[in-house]
Amino acid sequence: MSDPFVPRAPRILVTGSAGFVGYHLCARLLAQGAQVTGLDAFTDYYDVALKRARHARLAGPGFTEAEGRVETPGLIEDLVARLRPEIVVHLAGQAGVRHSIDAPETYLDANITGSFRLLEALRRHPCRHLMFASSSSVYGAEAQMPYAEAMGANAPMSFYAATKKAGEAMAHSYAHLYGIPSTMFRFFTVYGPWGRPDMALFKFTSAILDDAPIDVYNHGDMRRDFTFVEDLVEGLVRLADAPPAPPRARGEPVAQDSLSPVAPWRVVNLGHGAPQRLGDFIAAIEAATGRRARRNALPMQPGDVPATWADTRLQEALIGPLPKTPLDEGVARFVAWYRAHYGV
Repeated sequence: MSDPFVPRAPRILVTGSAGFVGYHLCARLLAQGAQVTGLDAFTDYYDVALKRARHARLAGPGFTEAEGRVETPGLIEDLVARLRPEIVVHLAGQAGVRHSIDAPETYLDANITGSFRLLEALRRHPCRHLMFASSSSVYGAEAQMPYAEAMGANAPMSFYAATKKAGEAMAHSYAHLYGIPSTMFRFFTVYGPWGRPDMALFKFTSAILDDAPIDVYNHGDMRRDFTFVEDLVEGLVRLADAPPAPPRARGEPVAQDSLSPVAPWRVVNLGHGAPQRLGDFIAAIEAATGRRARRNALPMQPGDVPATWADTRLQEALIGPLPKTPLDEGVARFVAWYRAHYGV
């Protein structure tokens, strides 16, 4: 598929640019010649040195670094007014299902107030396309799989998920009232090099290489729609050039579309589309490290779900099928990065 993205959107603002997905997206955009401004707060939720290292790799022609919290009054307003980006990719926010049980107020500040500040800025200074990160966690207690965008997703199992669903609703209201073309994308268990230390792949790899036990929840009876980060970024790049049209300017409907009937707004799953067992995930790490894991079987954690599985029909109808990196290959690439980065 040809990629008309960069010529049509040379000015791009990425919030959360020092994060895992944000870093990979910025690197891809810069490689294509885009002018990218990356905003990040460098919070200490996990290793700040890792975030700084990601941003350092982005430094060079085409990249402008901005530091600060999206929720700070006036910060994102001033940045958007000065840059006038054509596309805004909103990845900034507090991540982590389990941490939201212990520190819910940080999610209120970053995910709700921060998103509100951005929406207000775009109300005054419109962009061609707002792309807004949500999460597969919003599906919560939905029992039917695969998860499809048309599901209500009204039973979140964690406060993190609740803030992500609230962000979708907030963006819909601004899309309706002010005509901001908005795509919400629900990520499914993203993994790969430069990943987050609070996620299973990072924790398991670190523990296995240290000959320490790994905590395996729900006694290992878990399935996840593991999505390699470069495959996900390919989806973001393609979606960027497909902003939802307003109700009066639409052509033939797309199958499975989640378009709002009253706003230029849609939600799209971005996932591999094939859930895999936690045991196979651990086996891939064992193969890549050359070591056996010592497993500490535990019950399900509060706020977690036993399985995720993305219905990718809308994703494919809008942007075509995405690459699907095999799990063992993706895990091996992470382990190789981990060994190189930490010298182990």
